[in-house]
Amino acid sequence: MSWAYLIIGLVALQRLIELPYAARNAKRLLANGAIEYGRKHYPLFVVLHASWLLVMVLDLPADPPIHLWPLIAYAVIEVLRIWVLLSLGPYWTTRIISLPDAPLVRKGPYRFFRHPNYLIVVCEIALLPLVFGEIAVSAVFSLLNAALLFWRIRVENAALAERRAAVA
Repeated sequence: MSWAYLIIGLVALQRLIELPYAARNAKRLLANGAIEYGRKHYPLFVVLHASWLLVMVLDLPADPPIHLWPLIAYAVIEVLRIWVLLSLGPYWTTRIISLPDAPLVRKGPYRFFRHPNYLIVVCEIALLPLVFGEIAVSAVFSLLNAALLFWRIRVENAALAERRAAVA
């Protein structure tokens, strides 16, 4: 078996492991009075991320190369991803869910960036295909992700505006 298939499989497994955690957090937040925003675009993200992994596999050559520097950069990004998940804790979901009376998270990478998770996802989508020399996959999915994130960040900023104003 190729290292490329193993790496992509591990990324897919990571995502599948995160889904029940995100769903459990979402269910608890909604039960406590949280509001979900951006339901219309959420399925597009699911399709984008699943397609990204599938297209990477389908685009692999018979003996795919493994480029070390993008792999190292991707590994660093995954450490930062874990930092985001730990910082958000019970507030981390794959959806935009806001609990009106909850304080905004201001620890971890949220001390430095408003949307560190999205920055990490941008890097993941660009870097992982580059590990296998798939420049076109990196470019196409980065553009598609940018378009969806533009929409999502606007929705999230609007959803959090009232809570941010209360802090200011």
